[in-house]
Amino acid sequence: MTQAIRPQPGIMDIALYQGGASQIEGQTDPLKLSSNENPFGTSARTIAAVTEAATGLHRYPPTDHMKLRQAIAEVHGLDAQRIICGVGSDEILTLLAMAFAGPGDEVLYTEHGFSLYRIFALSAGATPVVAPEKDRCVDVDALIDRISDATRLIYIANPANPTGTALDMDALTHLADAVPDHCLLVLDGAYAEFFHGYDGGASLVEARANVVMTRTFSKLYGLGGLRVGWGYAPQNIIDVLNRIRGPFNMSSVALAGAETAVRDRAFVETCLQENAEQRARLTGGLHQLGIACDESHANFVMARFASEVEALAADAHLKAAGILVRLVKGYGFPEALRITVGRAEDVTRVLEALGSFKGAE
Repeated sequence: MTQAIRPQPGIMDIALYQGGASQIEGQTDPLKLSSNENPFGTSARTIAAVTEAATGLHRYPPTDHMKLRQAIAEVHGLDAQRIICGVGSDEILTLLAMAFAGPGDEVLYTEHGFSLYRIFALSAGATPVVAPEKDRCVDVDALIDRISDATRLIYIANPANPTGTALDMDALTHLADAVPDHCLLVLDGAYAEFFHGYDGGASLVEARANVVMTRTFSKLYGLGGLRVGWGYAPQNIIDVLNRIRGPFNMSSVALAGAETAVRDRAFVETCLQENAEQRARLTGGLHQLGIACDESHANFVMARFASEVEALAADAHLKAAGILVRLVKGYGFPEALRITVGRAEDVTRVLEALGSFKGAE
């Protein structure tokens, strides 16, 4: 029988997103370094706020997210009226595609960019367009060359996942200067806090009518399980997004947790300092073992092996040692493993395991 009900064009071209593994068969408590989570968990103040908010679960949450938006604005020096909150930054990125792209339009991103960018484009019925990268870095000129009259969105992760490389403000400004008025430049800042001195693109948003930035509470703040993200954009863009955002998209528990988390600066600063120190240890240790990696500006390092065969063998060796990392063949790096920066003891354990692997080769 002919199927009469069909999804919109592009939907069936979407491959399901694959998250980082969380289990190793036969092991009860593996060291999970596959999803770039905060190794220090969630701050005690935030857990207390979430626990208190849970006593009011019978009440609907506020639809305007005002307290969270004000907290974000105060901490980052932004205009609360130009902030939108969502179920992870993924929701904000999705809303942008829904609102500004469709059939006949193009969505531009880079070849090793976040895999959801293609999904956002296809789900909106738009055409994904991929620009090549150069030495695992976003190539601004390659992006500019691929902007057309049909381009409506450009998604850039800065710092990038899974490479950890980043564009400085001069490069970002050069790109923003080249983006035409009919197109939005979207700066995905899931790892922006780990890039020292980077404002996530806020200054570009303030200066231009077609730049949007997004951030998440899933990484630095340790709230991946609550799903909280936010975006900052020109007021007219925010007004559009709020028309299609679900009025109760954020739970009261998530709102309370995120508000407390963004204000708990002592916890944030401790996590940032530890990440910087352990990231340097991990990078230096990999180089000493003869394993290539770029300087990372995120909370992970992408280790590059001589071949896909060696990467798979290293992954198997790490699993045998009870350590989960991320294979990134789907991002175009079959020879690489992405390793979340953990605590000092976690980094030691990873380097010892890889040391024994290299010694056994």
